[in-house]
Amino acid sequence: MSITDPLFQHHKHCDKIFADAEDACANGDWAAGEQAFKLLRDQLETHFTSEEELLFPAFEEATGMTSGPTEVMRGEHRQMRDLLAQMQDTVASRDGDAFGGAAETLLILMQQHNMKEENILYPMCDNALGTSDVGASLVERLNAS
Repeated sequence: MSITDPLFQHHKHCDKIFADAEDACANGDWAAGEQAFKLLRDQLETHFTSEEELLFPAFEEATGMTSGPTEVMRGEHRQMRDLLAQMQDTVASRDGDAFGGAAETLLILMQQHNMKEENILYPMCDNALGTSDVGASLVERLNAS
């Protein structure tokens, strides 16, 4: 197992929750949509925090790169948090059109973001940390989060 495998798997988990929230809201099932959206928001925040507080600092320490790919990912996390806040408002107001528009934007951003992480950053992290004691500790901490 690679260091970043738990994060890769969490991407898939969040994608499923996102689809559930989107389907429920698109079908006017606001109770289920609200529940799924809350779970999505919580899971994405957990994911972002795991990366920002565990993976990214370890990678930056190991490589000395502090304004490279991790900074780009942090910026995209901020954009996704902003979209999630907008979507929360649309769920609260039961505005299906506004929710759909924000969800479409978030989906595109998430897909692009995840591809960059999975194909570029995660392999870089695995290479930089994979055989170190820090890497072993990181796997345990990521699995626990």
